[in-house]
This record gives sequence, C-alpha cells and structure tokens, in this order.
Amino acid sequence: MRVAVLGSTGSIGTQTLDVIAAHPERFRAVALAAARSETLLREQADRFGVTRICLSDGRMQGALSGPQGLVELATDPEVDLVVVATTGAAGWEPTLAAIRAGKQVALANKEALVMAGSIIAVEARKMGAVLRPVDSEHSAIWQCIQGEGVADSHLMAPRDISKLILTASGGPFRDTPKEDLEQVTPRQALAHPTWNMGAKVTIDSATLMNKGLEVIEAHWLFDMPYERLEVVVHPQSIVHSMVEFEDGSTKAQLGVPDMRVPIQYALGYPDHLPYAELPRLDWSQTLELRFQPPELERFPCLRLAWEAGRQGGTYPTVLSAADEEAVAAFLRDEIGFMDIPRLVEKALEAHENVPDPDFDVIRAIDTQTRARVCEWAGIARATTLTERA
Repeated sequence: MRVAVLGSTGSIGTQTLDVIAAHPERFRAVALAAARSETLLREQADRFGVTRICLSDGRMQGALSGPQGLVELATDPEVDLVVVATTGAAGWEPTLAAIRAGKQVALANKEALVMAGSIIAVEARKMGAVLRPVDSEHSAIWQCIQGEGVADSHLMAPRDISKLILTASGGPFRDTPKEDLEQVTPRQALAHPTWNMGAKVTIDSATLMNKGLEVIEAHWLFDMPYERLEVVVHPQSIVHSMVEFEDGSTKAQLGVPDMRVPIQYALGYPDHLPYAELPRLDWSQTLELRFQPPELERFPCLRLAWEAGRQGGTYPTVLSAADEEAVAAFLRDEIGFMDIPRLVEKALEAHENVPDPDFDVIRAIDTQTRARVCEWAGIARATTLTERA
C-alpha cells in the first residue's frame, strides 16, 4: 500500500513512519508533508526514498508548498492511503480532497471532523470511503465493533449499541485544586503522565478539550447521538474506550499506551499486524483499573465542547478555532491556563450560529473567530499555517 503522511515530522507522523518501516513488505511511503521542520523532512524523504514532499508554509527546493500542496499530495494518483496527521484547521481540506479522490483516509486530525463533520462525514458515506480513526479512543471503539455486523466505522448502525464510552487520562492536573490551575505554566501542562504527543494535543489533554473534540469526532465517525456518548476518567490509560450494548454487555480494548498500535491498525485494517517492538501488558502482574466521572467545573472545556457539538452548525467551528488560538497564546506565555476556556466560552457566546454551513462559511467563521480571540486576549496576531499544521 502506497502511503502519504501529512504532518510527517510531528508525533503521529514520525510514529507512522516507524510502522511503515516495520512492514516494508506491506507499506511504502510515497509522499510526505511537514509544517516547518525542513531538515527532518529532508531526512525522512532520503530515508524512505520519497520524492513527493511538501513544506506547508514556506519554500523548499523541489517541494510543494502551502495548503494546495497538501491537497496535491492527498490526491496524488500514486497514493492509496492518506494519513492526515496535521494539527488544527490545516487538516480538513486535504481530508475532503482525499475522500473525493477515492483514497482511504487514516484520520489523526480531530479538527477536520469538529469543524466540518457534517460535510466530511456525508462525503465519506457518498464516496464509500472508510475514515480510519487513528486516535486511540476511536480506534478502540472501531476495534470493539468489528464482528458486530458493522462493515465500516462511519456507517455504524447504532441499533444494538447502548452507548460509546470514551476514556480520558485526566491529564497532568486531574488532582490539582481548581484555584491552583490559574498558576499552571506551559511546561507543567506539557508534562502528560501517560502519552507522548504534540504540544497542541497535550495542552488540550490538560484542559480536557481534547476529550471534548473526541466526543464530537465520535458523533460523526460512528453516527452516534450525543446522548449516547459518555466520557470517564481512567488515569491508567490502559482501557482505551468501551462499547456498551443494549443487553448490558460491554466490550473494551486494552493495551499499553503507545500510539503505534492504533496507527498500525489504521494502516493495516482489518489485520492486527505483528510488531515485536510494541509493548505488551503483563497479565501476570496486578493490574489496577480505576474510573471516575470528569469534573466539568474544574475542566469547563469538556462541557463547552459537548454543548457546541449538541448545538451543531458552526458552533464546533468556533470552538475549534478559539481553542487553537488560545492554546497557541498560552504556549507563548501570552495568556494563563484558565484563560483558554474563558476565551473559548466568550467566542461561543458571541457567535450567531449558521445551522448548515458550506466550506466558505466555515472558512469565514474560522477567520473571524481567530481575530476575535486575538483581540480579546490582546494578541497581536493569529497563528500562522505553520503553527497550525
């Protein structure tokens, strides 16, 4: 299978290339795209013999550039499967383009479905494309529904499903008193207790926005109403998600937290491929599994995401854009940790919903929201494409 990796120099991208390297008889990288790591991109291209490359924001000799470059790689006739591992709004246009070009899509970019789920999910169904989830939580659900009379994740019939239960680690501040969260620094927020992820996703995990985005993503991936989606905090990050059926039985997918597992399943579906380097649970040792409900008062981002998802229309677009700008500002030490949910909530309250948007409307609202958040926070500029990709 010929694979394009968009966001190849990030956490998911580099681990995707590890999986490809572990199965040279099964996969071949034929196209790579990065945001700003030109040196690493060149090294990856040389290592895998890739000539089709893109630096999404900037110029690089022999490479494509800009958002259109991502689209060109996503639709390349020599590509069979596109791994969308970019961060933020940079992911939804190549995702849609890949679907329309008849490609298989392994989706690690949450914002694509959050911002434009009504368009992307409908297009995937129309084209008969399988959106292969890369997030560990959605991959877990996808694996649990195999053998349950469901052919594809995005066509999942909920008739026998009571609810989908997404697990959350709780991030580094799950036991931190609410009043202490005001003093959190970027360095503290980036110290995730169980997962090794990129900066944006790690901060979103610390605020629980990441789980809120995943709720919206699960709604579109599995055609599941919000009232049948649940989030529980599971500090050990061993149970990656669960499916509860109408008869009360529950299926779960368990494993050591390692993103190469869901990445490999997305690439190799429907096979569970061998990979000797992947860690295993030691069932001979005592295994503690604890679960508790999330505290929405301490972590309002999860509540805001749930509300935006239920309201639909362009509210999720505002949620995603406001969060992206607020997180970028926090990482630059321009705002505090709890300013992130404050700015997101202010953006949602100021928004006039468009119930059935097209992409032009989504783009306009995304731009407007970023400008508003920057103005309210006293930030001189919005994030560039490089910072988003």
